[in-house]
Amino acid sequence: MAMTNNALMDSAHMARALEIAERGRFTAKPNPVVGCLIVKGSTVIAEGWHERAGCAHAEVNALQAAGEAAHDAQAVVTLEPCSHTGRTGPCVEALISAGIVRVAAAMQDPNPAVAGKGFQRLREAGMEVIVGVEGKRAAALNPGFIQRMQTGRPRVRVKLAASMDGRTAASDGSSQWISCEASREDVHRLRAGSCAVVTGMGTVNADNPRLNARLTESIVQPLRVIIDSKGQLSSKAALFDVDGSVLVASAGPRRDKSDAFDSRTESITLPDGAGRVDLAALIDELGRRRCNEVLIEAGAGLAGAFAAAGLIDELLIYLAPDLLGSGGRGMFALPEVVSLEHRLRFEINQVKQLGRDLRVSLRAERREA
Repeated sequence: MAMTNNALMDSAHMARALEIAERGRFTAKPNPVVGCLIVKGSTVIAEGWHERAGCAHAEVNALQAAGEAAHDAQAVVTLEPCSHTGRTGPCVEALISAGIVRVAAAMQDPNPAVAGKGFQRLREAGMEVIVGVEGKRAAALNPGFIQRMQTGRPRVRVKLAASMDGRTAASDGSSQWISCEASREDVHRLRAGSCAVVTGMGTVNADNPRLNARLTESIVQPLRVIIDSKGQLSSKAALFDVDGSVLVASAGPRRDKSDAFDSRTESITLPDGAGRVDLAALIDELGRRRCNEVLIEAGAGLAGAFAAAGLIDELLIYLAPDLLGSGGRGMFALPEVVSLEHRLRFEINQVKQLGRDLRVSLRAERREA
């Protein structure tokens, strides 16, 4: 069935709203990224996006840009306008007060505090409301936020860099750099878009990483989470040399209590009963801390532990066109898989070339209970 002129116009405008929503990718977290257009006739008179948590939402920014011209105009927005008061006022009231007569939205907000209430308020005010314009594309914009709202858990992505024969380091342990410069820049963008970056003590001891996002763009740095089962992390580690909060998850007390962390660092204890950190409990805790996207950057042991626990939503593997041989280190330390029936299954989501490397995105297959 052919689309009407209004539907075609809504779709075209929504494509632009989705594009500008991306401008908040590194700064709006833990809120979703949202874009909004104010349209009169077929002309876009103003644009806005959610720039930073605690600041004005996309609709308010667009209305402020439009000024009095917003009266009798329509709004095209990638997510249902909020109807509750948080750190900012409800967007539905701003739209009503501005004289907007029609709202085309991509999807309902999965947040139970909104979840249709915004659309209801707009309709009660006499506004025409259209829902579902480019809905799938809008949902793909905020998968971690949607998952957290629906399940309480963030989306967990495991990033690995390896050779074509699946080795993350040579036999002598050297690994810098397997991946090319374009891949490393892409990883910084992944960090910048994540609410938390998680690693283990094996990586801290081997690479002494800072785990921050290093880009020229404005960034809200992710929470850096260190899984330190035995309480070995030193305050002299490089991650304490840069700005940003640190969360240390352990299974028991620290060994050297005289080596105190600074005020940016919080310690929690999440024992699994076997001397390790309970990874599922950690992911639940990050969900309670409003983390939408969690990026795991770790060695074979921790990557394998997350895989074995069924906690991985997506694998991101950066493959260099090199071979490191059978003596190199593997990507996952996993229990023996006796038969193919028990393999951990993933689906290829995307393959993209970055410089000389390939970035392969794989989504976990979820078996029905």
